[in-house]
Amino acid sequence: MIPPLIAVCFGVVLTLATSQSVPGDPPARAAGNSGIAALFTPEIQFWGASLNSWANAAGLDPNLAATIMQIESCGDPAAHSSAGAAGLFQVMPFHFLLDEDAYNPETNAQRGLNYLRRALDAAGGDTRLALAGYNGGLGVISRAEAGWPAETRRYVYWGSGIYADAASLGGDSARLKEWLEAGGASLCRQAHQRLGLP
Repeated sequence: MIPPLIAVCFGVVLTLATSQSVPGDPPARAAGNSGIAALFTPEIQFWGASLNSWANAAGLDPNLAATIMQIESCGDPAAHSSAGAAGLFQVMPFHFLLDEDAYNPETNAQRGLNYLRRALDAAGGDTRLALAGYNGGLGVISRAEAGWPAETRRYVYWGSGIYADAASLGGDSARLKEWLEAGGASLCRQAHQRLGLP
């Protein structure tokens, strides 16, 4: 059994433009908004076109980027953790240059998805191991799963299930629903309010 999710978010409200579907997207992807599956929450759909652009720049599947954003911040650009992680992708401070704004969505996405790309490369393309590396640091990739921190095991459980559903272009995800019920819904309520969604 996976223990409950705990998330803390604070910050300022940013006004952002809503994203549009990209002409020519397959129907299942267009329904999900510009390259991401329809199963992601409205707060993630808000970032659909940006996620597609950011993921393409990093050489990643937009659904993998959306999965990370879903469980890290649920699309709240001002999210931060007690450990110091900041923004949409909950990037740690040491990944930013001194003059960079960690809460700027473009900067946060670049730093977060570049780290995810490094994790995926270190994991030999194994997304499950890349999720572990994103959460627990690249060093956990080479360790036996039994040696991963409990938080990393939970992260991989949520992320691998959500991503598998998204990669199949499904319109529903039992794992995402489970994540929401385990505490993710409060994270999404905060994001929903911060983004000014109806």
